[in-house]
Amino acid sequence: MSSVSANNPSPTQPGDEGRTGLTDWFVGWVSDWGQLVLTGTMALGDFSLFVFRTMKWLFTRLPRKETVWTNFYQVGVSSLPVVALTGTFIGMVLAVQSYFQFRQLGLETRLGGVINMTLLRELGPVLAATMLAGRVGSSMAAELGTMRVTEQIDALSAMGANPIRYLVVPRFLACLFLIPALTVMADFMGVAGAHFYSVHVLGIDLHHYWNNSAKFVTNFDLFVGLFKSVFFGTAIAMISCYQGFNCKAGAEGVGRASTASFVYSFVAILVLDLFLGIALDSIYFTLYPEGAGSL
Repeated sequence: MSSVSANNPSPTQPGDEGRTGLTDWFVGWVSDWGQLVLTGTMALGDFSLFVFRTMKWLFTRLPRKETVWTNFYQVGVSSLPVVALTGTFIGMVLAVQSYFQFRQLGLETRLGGVINMTLLRELGPVLAATMLAGRVGSSMAAELGTMRVTEQIDALSAMGANPIRYLVVPRFLACLFLIPALTVMADFMGVAGAHFYSVHVLGIDLHHYWNNSAKFVTNFDLFVGLFKSVFFGTAIAMISCYQGFNCKAGAEGVGRASTASFVYSFVAILVLDLFLGIALDSIYFTLYPEGAGSL
């Protein structure tokens, strides 16, 4: 009997199949999450090394002026029309959507202060950065991705030239220095558009409109928007160039790199906007506690 029992395993008990399936599902779930964390950690480390190499060349040896001016034109001058158009219509939309609520409270003359503060602190820099990520960031990722697929980046390395210095640093400088100018343009056109619609279409008194704007909007509001834009431009340049440098083979890889550059840049803009806004408001309340009620 003992030999028979040793050769013939015991029959499966009721419920064993369910427990086995649950165990397999849990093991697969843990494995998937572990793979996701491992992949994300490796990607974050690779991105950090890419940023470190870019900063190293930025402070070691700058690229040629011809390369820098070309990227400045593509990033700054070519983006002015779409940024100006976007800022103008956003100001008008804010006036349209805010007027009826303010009118019910009898505060329509304060519309200028609220709209202009919103444009300077939030919508101006965020919209300018979003347009830059969509127009310039995707273009940079696609261009660098095509160079990676066609082995032009490898050819630069084989010739003894550093691809990051010749390809990444000029684009980074263009985004870093020109996004504040694009933010100022978006702010100006947004304020002008809101003023035109509020005064000439909605009939708000011109004196009270600008008087309330002067009371509510301060230089710190303009500083907040410009300070945020510098971080937005840095994130757009680094993410777009990284996606282009790590593009997969084929036309599909270039398309994926272009799409990923915009998606990741937009998420980075929103996350940075939140944390920078919290930090800057805390600094303002610390330095000017008497002005906490004006924000």
